[in-house]
Amino acid sequence: MVKAAVMNSPHMPLEIQEFPEPVLEAGGIVLRTLYSEVCGTDVHLQHGRLAGVPYPIIPGHINVGVIERTGGEVRDIDGALLREGDLVTFLDVHETCNNCWYCLVARASTRCPQRKVYGITYSLRDGLLGGWSEKIYLRPGVKVVKLPEGLAPEAFIGGGCGLPTAFHGVERAGIRLGDTVVVQGSGPVGLNAVILAQLAGALRVILVGGPSNRLELGKKLGADHVINIFERSPEERVEMVRWLTGGRGADVTIEATGVPNAVKEGLAMTRDAGTYVVVGQYTDNGTVTINPHLELNKKHLDIRGTWGIDFSHFYRSIQVMAKYNGRFRWEQFISRQYRLAEVNEALADVEEQKVIKAVIKPGD
Repeated sequence: MVKAAVMNSPHMPLEIQEFPEPVLEAGGIVLRTLYSEVCGTDVHLQHGRLAGVPYPIIPGHINVGVIERTGGEVRDIDGALLREGDLVTFLDVHETCNNCWYCLVARASTRCPQRKVYGITYSLRDGLLGGWSEKIYLRPGVKVVKLPEGLAPEAFIGGGCGLPTAFHGVERAGIRLGDTVVVQGSGPVGLNAVILAQLAGALRVILVGGPSNRLELGKKLGADHVINIFERSPEERVEMVRWLTGGRGADVTIEATGVPNAVKEGLAMTRDAGTYVVVGQYTDNGTVTINPHLELNKKHLDIRGTWGIDFSHFYRSIQVMAKYNGRFRWEQFISRQYRLAEVNEALADVEEQKVIKAVIKPGD
């Protein structure tokens, strides 16, 4: 039997339940879970803030583990044969159809109406399809990636979903050599944006967020300046960014907060003819009022939304991590590891910002 944490419905504590071993199909994989992350999305799931979630579910969408069994010959994206004992991860997004208008014409698979996500849009009735479980069943067609030589599972899960999400946002930002970049939000997505903005060519990175332990990590990761939202008013924060940028504002601002008012503030932090990228508004937390003449059109701003990730963001972020982990040490994002029985405590700690990164370690 396999133990897993089940979210039966919103606003209720998760329960540990036992299930039979997964039955392998041809092309399927049984993965023994080493680590699964807890992120803001999981908090939203517990509060019922995401539409269309088929409760009950097993949460946990970014995971790393060891292959226990395969249903015949299965290969990864590079064509390498996957074997028992391999240390792997997998893209949580599954079943994009590659046959609809969004997949084939818009080339935007994150908007595919057939898109399914492990730990979020698969029901418990579909099987062990979430990472808060001792084992995960990888259905045929799930995109599996071997961890590169020397990349520890703790480093990978420290990056978690924040790294590929930030990768997509930085890609959308089009950062150029010498740019000044403001990152709003110092959670895992924002901290990863600090890293990737530098690698993309930013000359200066200004991190706006809190609490102080997250800002300290941001400085260790290379942020040139940090602004604590608990010590400065929105007006003061905008004024500080303008002062640091010769009165103009940032070339690029990346929002990674999930707070609607941050968008209005971020627009003011961005220079005329600059770029503003929205990454953090993953759930509907309300509206914000803007003046389209003064805050958008007259400023000649380029505003870009960012929704989810595709395989390119996931795959490339792992390669970036393998090359640069000696410099950035993604494992330092992890504040605490939690046993499967402690999932409710882990969720509460993430929501209350007691940790930077919480990870579930299902095995004893």
